[in-house]
Amino acid sequence: MQIIATAFGTGSKHDYRLFKENYAGIAQDILCLADTGYLGINKLHSNSQIPVKNSKLYPLTLEEKAGNRELASQRIFVEHVIGKLKVFRILSERYRNRRKRFGLRFNLITSIYNFELN
Repeated sequence: MQIIATAFGTGSKHDYRLFKENYAGIAQDILCLADTGYLGINKLHSNSQIPVKNSKLYPLTLEEKAGNRELASQRIFVEHVIGKLKVFRILSERYRNRRKRFGLRFNLITSIYNFELN
């Protein structure tokens, strides 16, 4: 799985908020697989899937559990890519260098990852 786009912001920011700020009209034919932190993504991108949430009053049915498991089996590849990027410690720890250069370094790391795929 190749990395095709990156986005980052200043300070700590939730992933979904960062997505909303940098959302540049992803093509509707692209399937977007997200986790439960992206509730409401269907309003921005209609071709997206998030797992169904469980509650005390409304437990999940067997079909919903199976759907969540299928979505998780597709999303695991994304989580593996995130884990491989965190090998580079500037992505997993506090970044203490000049903020201007973080974007360049982040894109270099993703380029190294993409190069290793080939």
